[in-house]
Amino acid sequence: MWPKAVCVGLLAISLGLLHHLHPEISDAALDYLSSSLQSIASREPASSSPPIEEAFSAAWDRLIVAPSKHWERVAVGVNACVDVVLSGIGLLQALALTPQSSEDHMVLNTQEDLAETFLHYMQQGAAAERFYSDAKSFAHISRTASQDPRAQHFVGGNAALIAQRLAANPDMEVLLCGPVGPKLHELLDERVFVPPTSLQEEDEYHLILEYKSGEQWGSRQAPAASRFIFSHDLSNGAMTSLEVLLSSLEVFQPKLLVLSGLHMMEGLSREAREERLREAAASLSEVPSDILIHLELASMTDGDLMRGIIYQVFPFISSLGLNEQELLFLSHSASGPHASISAWSGIPEVGIVSDILFWILKGSKNEASSLTRIHFHTLAYHILATIDGFWGNQVSAVAAGARVAGTQACASETIDATRVKLKTPLEFSTSREQVGSTVRVSAQEPVAVWIREGVTFHFTPVLICKEPVRTVGLGDAISAEGLLFSEATSQ
Repeated sequence: MWPKAVCVGLLAISLGLLHHLHPEISDAALDYLSSSLQSIASREPASSSPPIEEAFSAAWDRLIVAPSKHWERVAVGVNACVDVVLSGIGLLQALALTPQSSEDHMVLNTQEDLAETFLHYMQQGAAAERFYSDAKSFAHISRTASQDPRAQHFVGGNAALIAQRLAANPDMEVLLCGPVGPKLHELLDERVFVPPTSLQEEDEYHLILEYKSGEQWGSRQAPAASRFIFSHDLSNGAMTSLEVLLSSLEVFQPKLLVLSGLHMMEGLSREAREERLREAAASLSEVPSDILIHLELASMTDGDLMRGIIYQVFPFISSLGLNEQELLFLSHSASGPHASISAWSGIPEVGIVSDILFWILKGSKNEASSLTRIHFHTLAYHILATIDGFWGNQVSAVAAGARVAGTQACASETIDATRVKLKTPLEFSTSREQVGSTVRVSAQEPVAVWIREGVTFHFTPVLICKEPVRTVGLGDAISAEGLLFSEATSQ
């Protein structure tokens, strides 16, 4: 609109000047010039550039190609449950809880602990997961949640969600080992094979309290849509299905083992947790070397458990998936880079994230670990970092993970440019620790790639759903999609 107004103004000035300098020009000629020039100025442009979101989506579609060799069989375990998804504020109000103070409780012992911890994370717009210690109180909360007419039941647990996503590929056989009850078995894709030893009479239920961007509870407002998860889950907490999973490998013969659920051990006593972690590490050490292991982390608060996972489990895994909360807690627990940062403020700085990813992979490289790949995901962008020489097709993998984040959050088959938004900075420094290079992404080149001492980083923005239909399981879908498009070249 403004360019047209300026153009019309300039035309008026030009015609006035022309008439002043050349009074001999007839009024008819001036009228003709005026109408012609105004006609040119009023024309609509022949074409306009598509919205940046649409351009990024189209660029991903052009970039994403299938790996030359895909995983034929994938074994997944060990946490599985039924997710009861409902409004977090709605449930807390139904329990007659009011927003008082906000505090992060490592373990929830009372309904007041639940309200305070929910409020702590809601005001940050951050996801979190906690164990609820009181079985009787949890049963009451669970019944209240189930009575909500808007409550929905879904496949839950990182392992089950990853298995469900992988099973969407018709060329892949997927084995799931975890505590699978009647309701979960009904919800699972029929292509997910569950061994009889994993079936149990009752389901494990997890409560998923969702909140929307801008939603308020008392005076506190959520800056972004997310969810708070809690449960009183003893089967997954003890990782009772781990031995079933590992004993199935000889018959099933997968090339990839996806492991999750270690965070559930926070519900065990310290002694029981330490013993179970030692048993898990000993079992993983016996997995044949030709089977690659991907570990999917989840929210946790116990530094001893995180350190135990780093030093006892990391030596046996090839790939790792985690989000910004888990990445920062990992660095805190092991005194890694930027450990002085207590929490992220807004979108995590790319340079800080890449420093921590480099530190993890460089440490693994120096300590003869098999960890060669990390898939990091946060709301606004994803990074896939790999040690050179071990993984292929990672540009496609990181782009596919970002694409599925947009489609799953909006519950759509393809990216709808009108329902998503781009929030991440398109230009950034690759490191805070050292003098990093400045990298830029665009719709023409939506994946940025840089190398630091034998570690290659692949970065791409995420098209964030403006009104997400469901936030639970996004990280699992992202990691699963990234694995689908990844190719292990040598390990």
